[in-house]
Amino acid sequence: MDPTSLSATALAREIATGQRSAVSVMTAFLDRVDVVNPRVNAIVSRVDRPTLMAEAREQDEILRQHGPIGPLHGLPMAVKDLEDVVGLPTTQGSPLFRDHIATSDSPMVARLRQAGAIFIGKTNVPEFGFGSHTYNPVFGTTLNAYDHSRSAGGSSGGAAVALATRMVPLADGSDHAGSLRNPAGFNNIYGFRPSFGRIPDDNADLFAASLGVTGPMARSVEDLALLFSVQAGPDPRMPLSIQQTGASVSQPLDLPVTGRRIGWLGDLDGYLPMEPGILPLCEQGLGVLEDLGCVVEPLSIGFPMEELWEAWTLLRSWKVAANLGDTYQDPKRRGLLKPAAQWEVANGLNVSGTAVSRALAVRSRWFLHMLSLFDSYDHLVLPTAQVFPFAADLDWPKEIAGRAMDTYHRWMEVVILATNAQLPSLSVPVGFNEAGLPMGMQIIGRHQDELSCLQLGHAYDVATHWPALHPPV
Repeated sequence: MDPTSLSATALAREIATGQRSAVSVMTAFLDRVDVVNPRVNAIVSRVDRPTLMAEAREQDEILRQHGPIGPLHGLPMAVKDLEDVVGLPTTQGSPLFRDHIATSDSPMVARLRQAGAIFIGKTNVPEFGFGSHTYNPVFGTTLNAYDHSRSAGGSSGGAAVALATRMVPLADGSDHAGSLRNPAGFNNIYGFRPSFGRIPDDNADLFAASLGVTGPMARSVEDLALLFSVQAGPDPRMPLSIQQTGASVSQPLDLPVTGRRIGWLGDLDGYLPMEPGILPLCEQGLGVLEDLGCVVEPLSIGFPMEELWEAWTLLRSWKVAANLGDTYQDPKRRGLLKPAAQWEVANGLNVSGTAVSRALAVRSRWFLHMLSLFDSYDHLVLPTAQVFPFAADLDWPKEIAGRAMDTYHRWMEVVILATNAQLPSLSVPVGFNEAGLPMGMQIIGRHQDELSCLQLGHAYDVATHWPALHPPV
């Protein structure tokens, strides 16, 4: 069987037991990348084939002499172009960093390397990861796996498309405003945003709880758990990292989900505009959960959502201004920032300390409110996106169902519920509309209860097999 058609779990097992060589696996995936990637532009900054084949041969020799390095031994991976991989460019999709070469691995990448992964390149991102549409002036646009005239989502759009088209068996992503979840829904795969601190990150301020996190992406929940078990776990250099091993929060998957209580949030009682067809697909997905024995009930959110949105946008602009403010204030470099980045910085530079404090208080009230909902429910569910994949030549959707979008990210508002409360959220596929465009729904779990989300997602995956049964042509 073609290695690119196997699950990551099966592939890793066959390499570890000597049924397949890392060389044969690498050859198959590179051949596929050569054919598919020119059509979708998902993998960038590729490593040359002779270098990769030499690494694969080395992995085979290590296996013969000492056994597998780790659970990802010999698996080809491409890392999101916001993460450092030593010796490879980290452009962030920006002309400012076009020539930047990483001198070390990020903490998460170091864990992948230690587990035996071989890095074949990077996956494409929007500039600085801003906006859920993967295009930038360095590498261009990544196209949807199912319709090459449509957006791949973002910011982990390159990762999602590389996975969906079988160019890699696993992929990493990151998520602030749905950057893992939205492209997963747009490309019929799984994307998991974990709780903050579950996967340590070397933020500039080690004592600040960032709204952004890294996480796994895969074509099955079993594969997702495999990657998550490597990514997750404490790091003594990061004081806010959660003190549980990756294995303890990713297994066991095969537990009954009968009786789990699901709160269906839908469009938040009309607060969120939704493109026609999204809610019915999600309701079909809820039907699968009911068939598995879950109890699904409609739920009103009971919180002033516009207040939450304003707090989130203020905190986002404040953080962006802290990162890019010097570039913005340099007349020679400001023009190299995309308009969305300039808009964020301009807003963030005008934010006062008092305003930040008030926004943090709103976020705290939101967390406590969500905590109260979990007194009655085991999971909360709502769509992964408010639109189906849109035209790739559009910068962002300006309206949804006749309602104008007032910012470049308002159309992604559905994802900030989990973001603001730092709750785990798993995007699962729910099928396709009449035009053949994919969609997903979010399964949100209790704070730091990633395993429960994975267990419910695994049961759903076994019942549906959306990625396996409906690959892109």
